[in-house]
Amino acid sequence: MSIKALRGLLLPAVLLLTGCQTVLMSPSGDVALQQRNLIVTSLVLMLLIIVPVIALTLFFAWRYRASNKKAAYDPEWNHSTMLELLIWSAPLLIIIALGAITWVSTHKLDPFRPLDRVSEGRATQADVKPLTVEVVALDWKWLFIYPEQGIATVNELAAPVDRPIQFKITASTVMNSFFVPALAGQIYAMPGMETKLHAVINKPGVFEGFSANYSGAGFSGMHFKFLGMSDGEFAQWVDRAKEGDALTRESYQQLEKPSQNDAVRRYASVAPGLYEAIVNLCVEPGRECMNETMAKDARGHGAHGSKSDDSKPDDGRGDMPMSHSP
Repeated sequence: MSIKALRGLLLPAVLLLTGCQTVLMSPSGDVALQQRNLIVTSLVLMLLIIVPVIALTLFFAWRYRASNKKAAYDPEWNHSTMLELLIWSAPLLIIIALGAITWVSTHKLDPFRPLDRVSEGRATQADVKPLTVEVVALDWKWLFIYPEQGIATVNELAAPVDRPIQFKITASTVMNSFFVPALAGQIYAMPGMETKLHAVINKPGVFEGFSANYSGAGFSGMHFKFLGMSDGEFAQWVDRAKEGDALTRESYQQLEKPSQNDAVRRYASVAPGLYEAIVNLCVEPGRECMNETMAKDARGHGAHGSKSDDSKPDDGRGDMPMSHSP
């Protein structure tokens, strides 16, 4: 293949790559930065094996080619202790290193674990309370509730720079995945359950957020903007949200209906206990909450287990379950 033809094949690939973003390799949040460093470290460790193997494969193919009459030919050779030690010890050491890094980072970057630093060399301050954001994945939009500020937004998320954020995440109907690549790794949103994510944004700006888990027809438009702001800008953003309507249980039920490519909406107030009702699948009037049902089941099971029936003689088998055979 000529050089001109090779360039012709590479040009379309280069043009396609010009639209790619490198946010994962250049994040703006400390958690995402630590995850980036973990990816780079793991890649370098694996390349310590891959690069020499590829290089030696090419070298052996060239060195012992059929036309090279100077290469030693020894068909009876079958073992080298030194070569065996080299082949097995290097991968073993790398696997041990990768295992240790994975074990430490799995605990350190646990999304449920509160942050112990806002950036490298800067620990979290004990007097700074994390910003709590309750996230609900709807069909096909995102609802963000700020319980401390008493506001809610649709498809727009904001947080002050260098302030820890505690996300509480759930879904209304089907499983989704909450993902802001510049902030932290993705985490699933599931109906009837709550997951958590602790993160921090270290640079001001507008960042892309979306669902990373296919959830139906409107999935492709399930995007939102994450705004990194100063404390003053965040306060102004909250004030603008307070100019909107109230998010009641009735308006939430209308919002919950499937829709696609929704514009940003802001709510000046949120019905008390709305997020807890969403998690427990009991927003509709008269519907029993899931946690209440489970509590009743637990109490019923406990009462049954502690109840004794004095009318039956003790046969020495205690409370062992009986098997039934046909």
